[in-house]
Order: sequence, then structure tokens, then C-alpha cells
Amino acid sequence: MKTITGLLQEGEIEYTIFKDVQANPTTRNVYDALAELKEFNADFILAVGGGSPQDCACGVSILVTNGGKMTDYEGVNKSEKPGFPLIAVNTTAGTSAEVTINYVITDEERKVKMVCVDKNCLSLVSVNDPDLMLDMPKSLTASTGMDALTHAIECIVTNGSYPVTEKMAIGAVELINEYLPRAVENGHDKEAREKMVNAIFLGGLAFSNSGLGFVHSMAHQLGAVYNLPHGVCCAMLLPIVEEENAKHATGKFRDIAKALGFDDRGHSDEQCAKFAINRIRDLSQAVGIPKNLNELNIQEKDFDFETLAENALKDPCASGNPFKPTKEETIEMYRRLF
Repeated sequence: MKTITGLLQEGEIEYTIFKDVQANPTTRNVYDALAELKEFNADFILAVGGGSPQDCACGVSILVTNGGKMTDYEGVNKSEKPGFPLIAVNTTAGTSAEVTINYVITDEERKVKMVCVDKNCLSLVSVNDPDLMLDMPKSLTASTGMDALTHAIECIVTNGSYPVTEKMAIGAVELINEYLPRAVENGHDKEAREKMVNAIFLGGLAFSNSGLGFVHSMAHQLGAVYNLPHGVCCAMLLPIVEEENAKHATGKFRDIAKALGFDDRGHSDEQCAKFAINRIRDLSQAVGIPKNLNELNIQEKDFDFETLAENALKDPCASGNPFKPTKEETIEMYRRLF
């Protein structure tokens, strides 16, 4: 932050800082930031940080020009006017929030993550500078990196994929597979950080155009109810959901397996899918993602399977999945997290 504020001071640009954004930003965070923006009479928003401040800034941007409540914009293209000017300076390699039309805000009353897909929320300028990521802790590097992997894999498998998005997503998978472990092991590995920046840019452009799938539908509910890091939720669910998706879109996993380092010559689609899913698990374990929810102090006996499954099936990302799970199948996938 001092790097950014120093540049603002050098340029004699007046600013105020709003810091009260939770790891999973809420409607209250958006309203409080909006109030501060109006009091300061700002000319633009400079969002500095990872996915949470970027998403909060998108919510503020939309409300400034369109009015109303945050809940009015849940869903697809609900706003009518372009958002308030927004410059996004990203400091994590994972969410791609700085280059996508998706932002997610938690409705505290319903305990639901509202997925807002809106072309009017796009930033005017986005900045991905690996120098700003060198001091990210291992856990944050790992969780955001696995979120990026989830984006890339989901937008290959999703119903909305097409050749351009698939090529970008495959490139992202290749980069993450090679460079995420290095970035976690040594945060000051400049090459690894820069390659991860390239990966999230490719993946962000890909899924912003193709959509996502049921991993995100399920992960959104975990984050909303238990306030868990989004990337951790995605990493734990990714092999579980893709194991089911592979039964319906097996051929899509050949390219994923190759991007993850598999020599597919002489192997069936089923063998490629098995390798890809096992590699996802291995990579997740290598970067230190918890193996199950018990490690996060969430007990199966206290888990609201019914509500989470119902909300996952209503999530906008669900429609992009290769098949629509039943409520019972969704509950069973949640059970496997234990």
C-alpha cells in the first residue's frame, strides 16, 4: 500500500483509504465504502488488493451510477449504466477480479454469496505487477493460485467453452502447474510470480467469456456460511466435482491432462481424466491446501447439507456445468469434503 500511496503523493493526488473489507466482502462493506466515497467526493476508485477489495470496489462502482441496493444486481447484467471509474491494482495471483465481468458479494441476511455478472463493472485500467506480490504469504499464494487453476479447468469443461477460451485456459493450466509450487515455496521467485500473473490474466479473460461451473456454485456457499477463503473452498471441491464431470464430458479432460504434464499418446480419455484429477489432488496437497473440512474445524454433524445444496443449485455458475447434479448428488459431493 505504501508503494501506491507514495506515487499518489508524488503526483499530488488527494485520496482517502477505505480498509474495512472482509475476506469475503459483504453488502455492509459495499455500503460503508460507498458512503466514504460520497463524503470524500471522489473522482474515481483505486482498488488495491486481491479479489475481495476488487469485488467490493465493483459493487461500489455499480451503485454510484445506478443507485439502489446491492441485492438488485445479483444475476446477469442487471445494471443499466456503466460503473463509476475504477482502476484495479491487483496484489494476488488468483481471482482475476481485475479483468472479469464477475464480482461476488455476500448477503449477510441470507448467508448467500451473490454472483453479479455485469459488463458495466469492468475497470478502466487493470494492473498486475508481480513486484506487488513478492511478499504474499504461502497460504494466500496457494489458495489464490488454486482458485486460478479452478477457473481455468472449469472454463475448459463448461458448456460455454469455445476454441478461443479453451486455448487461453489451457495456457493458464500449463503455467499454474509449473509455477505455482515455485511461487509458494519462494515468494521472491520473480519468474514464478510473473508467470502466475500471466496465468491469471489468461484464465480471467477465458472464464469471463465462457463462464464457470459447479465447483464455484458449491464453493460460494461454503464461503458465505463458514467465511472460508474462496480459493481453499475451490481447491477442495475441484477434484470432487471434476470426478463427476468426467463421467459426462470425458473428452474435455484430455487437454487438461496434457496441460498438467501427461503424455496422452496411447491412453484413453478415461485414463487422461483419471490422471488430471489425481494431479489436481497432488498439486493441492503440494501447496498446502487442507485435505478436508475437519482440518478447518468444521464438523460434519454441524454441517447444513440441505441448505448449502439447495443454494448451490440456484447459483448462476451452476448452469455452465456439463451436467446438472441433483440435490442428492450435491449433498454427496459436500459429504466427500469430510
